[in-house]
Amino acid sequence: MTTNNTTSNWKDKLHEIIYEADTPAGKLFDVVLLIFIIASIVLVMLESVKTIDARYHNILYYGEWVVTILFSLEYIARIITVRKPWKYIFSFYGIIDFLSTIPMYLSFILAGSHALVALRALRLLRVFRILKLARYLGASNQLASAIKASRAKIAVFLFAVLIAAVIFGTIMYLVEGEANGFTNIPKSVYWCIVTLTTVGFGDIAPQTPLGQLIATIIMILGYGIIAVPTGIVSAEYTKASDDGDKKFSDEEHKHIKDLNLNTQSCANCLAESHQDGAQYCYKCGFELHHD
Repeated sequence: MTTNNTTSNWKDKLHEIIYEADTPAGKLFDVVLLIFIIASIVLVMLESVKTIDARYHNILYYGEWVVTILFSLEYIARIITVRKPWKYIFSFYGIIDFLSTIPMYLSFILAGSHALVALRALRLLRVFRILKLARYLGASNQLASAIKASRAKIAVFLFAVLIAAVIFGTIMYLVEGEANGFTNIPKSVYWCIVTLTTVGFGDIAPQTPLGQLIATIIMILGYGIIAVPTGIVSAEYTKASDDGDKKFSDEEHKHIKDLNLNTQSCANCLAESHQDGAQYCYKCGFELHHD
């Protein structure tokens, strides 16, 4: 019985450090983890530079193995400290952690797969837990709602732009012709889209005075085309913000503002963002560990 309690105790302690960012140890663990992720990516980037790799190949190679072993231990620790390991293994972060750990091992089997360690950049998403950016989810939801509400208008607008590109592209094909690089209508439409978006690769350019005049008109239209979708989404976002302000009273706004959530993670279902002082998980009802 004592052995079981001891095992459960160290697992709870380790779970708190690995999965939570509100405790000093948890914050330190996440910061160190981010440093190693960045270091790993820098090592891979330096190794891709031939002059640097030729001079420091062994240092870069062994440095990457050190990081890989540490990440492997971290991955195993994450699995053994939860009640339902598969919940972590098949979660978003679990899959990312696995994909970012295996490339070095795959390099024994598949040549060049080691470069896949750049996937570790995705693990930097954990920084959101430290900065507690969840409080800004309301704003992001408003933006998503505004884009969703604007989708019909934006779709009609893009369809109109596509029609204009086809028309202008066909005109440019007739005006410039194959001699000036407009070898076919699809290529002319491609040129028109590049010009409308003000990208201007320069691989094709009109040579005749009439073609240059049409190109000038398209360039001017391009500035208006960029502004229209922005205005549509901005209008919907402002409307959504005004509706949100009317929906809640001053007391409700104060309550939402004062609501203090932490990064405490449930060892059973991995749910996070529990309210301070919560005794049980809001998702599965499992008792939360409190030091």
